[in-house]
Formats: sequence, structure tokens, C-alpha cells
Amino acid sequence: MTSLSNPFDFRHAGRDLRAGIVVFFVAIPLCLGIAIASGAPPISGLIAGMVGGLVISLASGSQLSVSGPAAGLTVIVLAAIEEFGYGGLLFATLLAGALQMLFGVLRFGGIGAFVPSGVIKGMLAAIGLILIATQIPLALGHGAQTEASLADPQALFAQTSPLAVLITVCGLALLLLFETRWVRQRPWLRIIPAPLLVVAFGIALSTGASLAGSSLALDAARHVQLPGLEGPVSFFETLRLPDFSHWMTPGIYLTAVTIALVASLETLLSIEAVDDMDPIGRTSPPNRELRAQGLGNMVSGFIGGLPITAVIVRSSANVQFGGRTRLSSFIHGVLLTASVAFLAFALEQIPLACLAAILLHTGYKLARPALVMAQYRCGWQRFIPFVVTIGAILVTDLLAGVVVGMLCATCFLVRANYRSALSFTRSGDHALLRLNTEVSFLNRQELRSHLAGVPEGGTLIIDASATRFMDADIREDIDRFIESAGARAITVELKHYEGVSATYPDPARLRQAGNTSAATA
Repeated sequence: MTSLSNPFDFRHAGRDLRAGIVVFFVAIPLCLGIAIASGAPPISGLIAGMVGGLVISLASGSQLSVSGPAAGLTVIVLAAIEEFGYGGLLFATLLAGALQMLFGVLRFGGIGAFVPSGVIKGMLAAIGLILIATQIPLALGHGAQTEASLADPQALFAQTSPLAVLITVCGLALLLLFETRWVRQRPWLRIIPAPLLVVAFGIALSTGASLAGSSLALDAARHVQLPGLEGPVSFFETLRLPDFSHWMTPGIYLTAVTIALVASLETLLSIEAVDDMDPIGRTSPPNRELRAQGLGNMVSGFIGGLPITAVIVRSSANVQFGGRTRLSSFIHGVLLTASVAFLAFALEQIPLACLAAILLHTGYKLARPALVMAQYRCGWQRFIPFVVTIGAILVTDLLAGVVVGMLCATCFLVRANYRSALSFTRSGDHALLRLNTEVSFLNRQELRSHLAGVPEGGTLIIDASATRFMDADIREDIDRFIESAGARAITVELKHYEGVSATYPDPARLRQAGNTSAATA
């Protein structure tokens, strides 16, 4: 196990170098695209990627996860920028990082296990749908600052660019092609990152149209724009500080909590998935990962970057292309820093339609129809919270939607516990009441109904051998029934009830009472 004083294991340096280069090429379009989709300056996504590679890789205990801006936070970031401005978002990100560090110190690494799978998948599916909706204008050729949306189809299609549409369609086709078995069976194709190919194809088409003087050529507004970024010195001049004046704004703290919770949840899910892919079978320490992510978000928020999480697309690319240690993530961070400092002109040649294609594909994977069908096949108790979470997020916001989804899932849990807590069978004058693992006050009315159904002169067996928890209200009703059973000539036989197995009224006492009555007569 490596430590902060010796953070890297260089035994796999060759593998890590190759994987780091590939992850860098995958990260560039994702960092830019997520920033634009979030309504933030493109440079903010690159800063977040740099911090994820340079800072989090040093502090993290996960050997293969890669951190950076995440599509799962676009909804929160977009809303925060609209409400508080970009400086307010940075302040919220800084606060969220501090919260994540606190989560790690308090050992909240197991929090992900308490969120139902249907709610998590519903959250990701809703994010996917929102991502698709926000990228359609860019796919049709609108600039990053456009106000066109699906809500106004006339404005959306008024300025469609045929070349942008062609780049988007071809980009999506390439991304889908690289998921087919035909590509997977050809190792020489698998070594090419599909997002990099999409970017290269888009740059080639756009540059070709410009050189040919075509009327279809895309103008600067339809390309990535990194204003003022002309070298290392200008990069430091573009860094933004948080707007600390928002410390008196109550809403900023709710945004920070939302970012911290969602980023932590997404990180924990990602490192769990990456651990499953680890060829060496290592396990990442979740609490240390939360502290590392918190540190990264504090740094990113302080210098003008987006919120960060461990991200599955870049992490899986890291594993797929041979990464073995944190060195690969660090290398990708170094390359991102170098590209921002020295290759800004090259980044500005990327058409926005390329990034739209990549994010449309990402959104589709988050909300793919196969996922919906899989949730449906799991039964209503999984499917309804899944659908409710999606609808609530689309109607309200991410945090409120997740809370509504969890309440819905809790209702199903309570309903299931209510139905399975008691079982009652009756044959003639004999009845069996079986108390299962947990019996709460929610089962009180059902219990009373069953007890009232025992006939006079009958026998009731109460079997609590499987019970681990019994509410005091339930004990009270059963004890009251036992006390009154003699008056109705009902025999109650207890099995492992509160550690007691007995019969009431006691048959020996009944025989003794009967003999006494006969002697008196």
C-alpha cells in the first residue's frame, strides 16, 4: 500500500503511462462538454480535470479511479450558476468539499448502501434525459450561449447548421460502432478512444469546410472558446476565485449540501464499480476516498473549477488500457495541465457539435431503454420508485427528486414489512399466529383483527420463534388477550414468546380448580 509520502508505485510505470495518455484524450472532450452543458466557462471543466488528476490521485486510496467533472452534477451546477452566478457556484463547491472531508472523518463511506438502487438509477436516468435535452441545441449548430431549447421548437430549428448536424450524427454513429462486437473483436481498433476519434473527425470536417470557403463552415461561436488563454501566464490570469459574499445567502448552503451528497454518492458508486474491474482485486477505502474528493473539491472551487467526483467513463478507460496504479491518473492530470497551458489554440478547433455527440451518447447510456426494462422486470417495488424519482427530478430539482424517490421506496418497504410481519391460519377451533422477524405498531390493527377471530373455547398458538424485534404495542395487545382468554375459555400456547414457552390458562391449575370445586360440592 502506498502512502502520501510515497504516493506512486513505479513498477507498472509503462502500463500507467499508456493508460494515462488514453485517459487524457478521453477526458479532454468530456471536461469541455460537461462545462458547457453546465453553463460554465469551458476552462472550468479543464481545471476540474487537472485537480482530479494532480490532487485527488495523490490523496486517494483508489488505485484505478479517475476523478474530474461529472455529467451527474450538470443539473445542480446549471441551477447554481443561474441562481448565484459562477462565483457563487465556486463558493458552494468549496463548502461541499469541506463537507465531504467531514463525511470521511465521520466514516460515512457506507452511505451509498442506504440509498435504494431504484432511486440511484432513477437519479442517473433523469440526469441522462436532462443532458440529452440540453445538448440538442448544440447538436443542431447553436452556440454555447444559446437560449434555444426543446420548449421552443421554432427557435431551436431556426438556425440549424447542416455541418453541425452531420458532425453530431457521424459522431454518434462512431460512438455506437465502438460498442459493437465487431470492434471489440479487433484489438487494433480497441486501442483508439472513441471520443478522441469523434473529436478528430469533427475537427477535420470543420477545418476542411473553412479552408474550402464553404458557406456551411462553422463560425467561432460554434467552437470551443477559451478566451484570454494564450500560455502559462495567461492561464493563471484566467483563474477565478469564489464569491465569498454569498456566505450570508441561505440557499448557497443547500446547494453545497446537494453537491456534497450527490458527488459523494456518485464517487462511492464509481469506486465500487472500478474495484469490480480491478484485475488485481484491490478494494478502495471509501472514507479515505471521501476525504480525497473533499480536498479536490476545495481546491477546484478555490481556483475556478467545477465540482469533482470519481467518474466511471474515464476510470473504465484507465482499466481497459492497462492502468495499474494512481500514477496513470496523475499522468492524465499532467497532460491536461500542459494542454491548457500550451495548446489552447488546438482546443479551440473543436466544434461544439463533437462534444454534443459525446454527451448525447453519455445521456443515452444513463437513460437507455434497457435500463428501464431491467427496472420493470425487478417488480413494482423497484420500478415505481425509479419512475417517481425521474419524474420528481424533472419537475423539481435533483435533491428534492431524490428525497421524493426515497420516500416512495420507504413506502414500499413499510408496506412489505406490514404484509410479512404476521401470518394467521385457522382450522376449526384451532388457530396459529406466527410472528415473523420484525413486528411493529404498524401491524397492530391486523393483530387485533386476528385475535378477535379466535373462537370461544378454541386454542391459539402464538409462535414467536423467528421474531427479532417486537414493538411494545404488540406485546401489550398480546398480553391483554392472554389475560382475557380464560374468560372466553380460550387456550393460548406460547412458543418462544419473549423467551417463554408456556400454555395459558395452565392445564394443571385448571384440573386443580376443577377438583376443588367437586370436593366442595
